[in-house]
Amino acid sequence: MTADEARRPRIRVLIADDQDLVRYGMRLVLEAEDDISVVGEASDGSSAISTAMRLAPDVILMDVRMPGTNGIDATRELSTRLPGARVLVLTTYDLDEYAFGALRAGAAGFLLKNTRPAELVAAIRTVATGDAVTSPRLTSKLIEVALPQLTPQSPDPQDDALAALTEREQDVFVQVGRGLTNTEIAEVLHLSESTVKAHFGRILVKLDLPNRVQAVILAYELGIVRAGE
Repeated sequence: MTADEARRPRIRVLIADDQDLVRYGMRLVLEAEDDISVVGEASDGSSAISTAMRLAPDVILMDVRMPGTNGIDATRELSTRLPGARVLVLTTYDLDEYAFGALRAGAAGFLLKNTRPAELVAAIRTVATGDAVTSPRLTSKLIEVALPQLTPQSPDPQDDALAALTEREQDVFVQVGRGLTNTEIAEVLHLSESTVKAHFGRILVKLDLPNRVQAVILAYELGIVRAGE
């Protein structure tokens, strides 16, 4: 471990899953990392909420389907009561309407339970920095499944939030809604990747959005991006 790594604060993680073996396996994987510390566990949504409020973790690994209070409701409540914590949703199926519900409730990311350990660790580090993460192929497939739950409408030109976006920020917003990465957006709009990141950061602030996933959902709800585009 380098001196810089030693000084870096550890990412504090709470694991919420109703299966003991799953929690044990995740703990083994995460505690092998120098920059991650598992500070607690929960076996249902209710205990996930109370434990998170007590420990204030940086990242919460949240199983979607748990007895009692499910992962969606727990995520929604924590998004309000503990906005500084980043919820990373875990589910068995990549086309899971429950996972989409959790994303709408404020989760910062979505991963399958069969995700490789290295990808899980990388995802935790990503959401801990304030970014969002989704499993491969999530954006197009999950949005396709979730379209019946959305209520697309034509964007109101008088909408204060959208009107606050510059023309270039609106261009970036459209490409984000289409599921493009910052690198891909930079290529499409002939911008540097750092410029795209700066534009997107301002978009999140102006539209009061927590992460990229919520930006994609909003783009569909406003009708700025439509299925098949």
